[in-house]
Amino acid sequence: MRTDPANIALLIKEGEGLTLEFKEHFTSRINEDMVAFANTRGGVILLGVRDNGTVGGEHLTNDLKAKIISLARNCSPAIQVHIIQVETVIAIEVPMGEDKPYSCSSGYFRRLDGTTQKLTSQELRIMFQENDPLPFEEKTVSGMGWSDISRDKLKAFLKESNISIRRIVPQDLLASLNLVRKDILTNGAALFFAKDIRKFILQSQMTLIAFKGKTRVHIYDRRDVQDDLLTQFNEAILFLQKHLNRRSVIRGVNREDSYEIPLEALREALVNAIIHRDYSVRGTSLMVEVYDDRVEIVNPGGTPKGLNSKNFGKVSMRRNERIADIFFRMDKGERAGTGIQRMRETLAAAGLEDPEIINESFFSIIFKRPLAESGAESRAESGAESGAESEEDVSLENDIQRILQVLATGEASAIEIAQSMQKKTVTGSLKRLLRELIVQGKIEHTIPDKPNSRLQKYRISQGTSHVE
Repeated sequence: MRTDPANIALLIKEGEGLTLEFKEHFTSRINEDMVAFANTRGGVILLGVRDNGTVGGEHLTNDLKAKIISLARNCSPAIQVHIIQVETVIAIEVPMGEDKPYSCSSGYFRRLDGTTQKLTSQELRIMFQENDPLPFEEKTVSGMGWSDISRDKLKAFLKESNISIRRIVPQDLLASLNLVRKDILTNGAALFFAKDIRKFILQSQMTLIAFKGKTRVHIYDRRDVQDDLLTQFNEAILFLQKHLNRRSVIRGVNREDSYEIPLEALREALVNAIIHRDYSVRGTSLMVEVYDDRVEIVNPGGTPKGLNSKNFGKVSMRRNERIADIFFRMDKGERAGTGIQRMRETLAAAGLEDPEIINESFFSIIFKRPLAESGAESRAESGAESGAESEEDVSLENDIQRILQVLATGEASAIEIAQSMQKKTVTGSLKRLLRELIVQGKIEHTIPDKPNSRLQKYRISQGTSHVE
């Protein structure tokens, strides 16, 4: 049984997730968690455990057991739960439901990462449009045994998840992550922890390509990553760092490097692609493509049925809940379905446009590179990274001085500042500079409470009366 005394401590160390909920004490609202688990992948509610993982304890009396069973039976349809006392903790095991959707007096709920969330009517419709009752990640792998599991990959997961255990027992760890069905390893286990993943899932790979120009003609760098999903994610980030331009920004007395497209936004897009990919589609690869004018991330299978580019990022539905849960535990990317919105906010803060989303048989997200504005060459073409950065620093400093000179004579709008710098429009690079100068305290808004007001202007901050 999943909650026997042998692995209860490991479950608590792993923390709340897709299939585990902590409750310090019993409340009648645990029926929401029961419904959420039944509507998702099943799970366990631990009574007597605080949110921070410390154990306060809870004693199972006949009266308490009767209350829990009554709550479960009053759900619609009724839910059959199993209740046991494990040392000082009460474990309520809730199976994945066979008659979805389930509801309680408060409505319909589901699990998303480590939280129970109420479903909107739109989310409810989408959830049950998927025809396959058993997702690819939960299907068992023929011929895969425990000797095929990499202990190094298990250690890497524990390190990323900040879990400290003295002795790694693969059977216990993967069972606690729900990557085992009837003592047989699942595709999810293979995707994260197989020594040789392509021995079992041939199509599990990520292809990283950098093109010279704006078309898929001239390739000057390519990598095929045929390894676990964490390795794919890390290799993609390194590849993007290699091929995107950097610029230096002075914050106080410190110099910080930033990329032309914020890495935070790219990380979110990569995690989304890995989580939403259809791993059952053979002969495909998750693609990360870098062009002179854009970055494209393309994952096979599109989004789950019912999701499209309009509601993607607003409706929280995932094809691969187990994969999402493991990335959540490793603190990679999105939380509780906020990835797309956070991505857009990060780009907006950098003065960049929203990414373009194309949802067809493949799901594509496209980031525009602001190279035309900066006039910078790609790092691979220039062949002189340090020299390019030096010229960029000089140009950046000149622009800063010009802005401060304009505002030294009085207040000015963004377009007025742009025109004084011989620019026809307010470019993304100028927006970023204005934001940086506000952060540094050198300039300020004239209408600070309404930063996006059409009447907004800029002025030298109090105490900064001269041009440096």
